[in-house]
Amino acid sequence: MTVSDVEVGHATFTDGFIAEDEVLAAARARAAQLQVGVPSPTAGAVLRFLAALLDAHSVVEIGTGTGVSGIWLLRGMRADGVLTSVDAQPEHQRAARDAFRAAGIAANRTRLIAGHAVDVLPRLTDGGYDIMWASGDPTDYADLLREAPRLLRPGGVVAFGEALGGGSVPDPAARDPRTTALRELGAALLASEQFAAVFLPVGSGILAATKRAPR
Repeated sequence: MTVSDVEVGHATFTDGFIAEDEVLAAARARAAQLQVGVPSPTAGAVLRFLAALLDAHSVVEIGTGTGVSGIWLLRGMRADGVLTSVDAQPEHQRAARDAFRAAGIAANRTRLIAGHAVDVLPRLTDGGYDIMWASGDPTDYADLLREAPRLLRPGGVVAFGEALGGGSVPDPAARDPRTTALRELGAALLASEQFAAVFLPVGSGILAATKRAPR
């Protein structure tokens, strides 16, 4: 058995350990139809864990998708917590609204904003968020990271999905713009005095960091 076979076996086990209900399964199927990436069940459970750990009241999500990540986050947040989700694709947000409704999530617990994150984030409240979760085009991640210190409260967490770049990031021969952007993001977080970073090898990879309290 090769190392690759072992890794696949581990991923199959961990995703199977986390049972998704019919609502999440339907949202995941809709994502496949729309060809939009969504976190694996294990990655979704990590988002729920982070939201519960932080007793999150306010979360901002970049990349609504079809609501898969949003449902996982909301299920970890406080009962009165609000998810703000930004996406430039109206069709994605329509699918997410359907998924939230099917999950029994009250309408006042979600705020969906149509637009590009680089335009929307500067208008959001300083220090108003417990978690900032981003998934989508890695070449946008550097711009999103610049907003994180302002948006997050001390102790808040910023997390980026697809951090392995489909397996390209560990490959030294891969030098395409998306892979380079992910490597530079990791280097920036590790070098930052504002954050304490960690790479979580779940799903397609999550690069996360917590905002340090002022010293």
